[in-house]
Amino acid sequence: MNSSIMVVDDDPVVRDIVRDYLQGRGFTVSVLENGMALQQALQLERPALVVLDIMMPELDGISALRALRLAGDSIPVILLTARADVIDRVIGLELGADDYLGKPFDPSELVARIRSVLRRRESAAPGAPENRAPYRFGRFEVNFPARELRRDGERIALRSSEFAMLKVFVSHAMTVLTRAQLLEKLHGSTDTHRNRSLDVSIWRLRRLIEVDPSEPRYVQTVWGKGYVFVPDGEIGAAERYDAPVANL
Repeated sequence: MNSSIMVVDDDPVVRDIVRDYLQGRGFTVSVLENGMALQQALQLERPALVVLDIMMPELDGISALRALRLAGDSIPVILLTARADVIDRVIGLELGADDYLGKPFDPSELVARIRSVLRRRESAAPGAPENRAPYRFGRFEVNFPARELRRDGERIALRSSEFAMLKVFVSHAMTVLTRAQLLEKLHGSTDTHRNRSLDVSIWRLRRLIEVDPSEPRYVQTVWGKGYVFVPDGEIGAAERYDAPVANL
């Protein structure tokens, strides 16, 4: 596993602490002082993951992340935020951040988040394709070896997190999955800090596959239990769904 990390933070104290701690845990670390230099630096160096502060002068972390994703760069990013307001975290996750961590933080928690993201990305790597037959629902087809989703034969761009979420649902069609089960399947943990991340991931997936994400037909909410994937898109199926919650 590539163990190189790029830390982008305008606070020299934070940079030094994070660099020293990560290096002490076996990571190779490079640092940048601001978001302006991030894209250029990534052309010269490809770390396994970027730790990106949100609150920086000239170019903040949200804008730097947006620029990366618009350029088609899917490098894993963990955001650091000192703001109490959750809006930056939601925006960051919507733009494609893999995780976030609030300041002040324990460096050991950052290491745990880094390792979790890297494990998740490695398990989802195209280099380890899954030999399963295509899965079809409605106008869609899921190609597991290629990690692709197509609608009427046209490829839909998916983030790795979106494909992972879709894969969990289609693999457990018509089975109620609790939030804890989804978190465990997706992240290997049920940490409460990921609850909002889960909401954003489900919203992203619905936006891709639903005609009206506010009235979902495929990924339906089972109130008080969790979510159920309905392959035939039957409207209101979750309301009549009385099967027990899955024991996975």
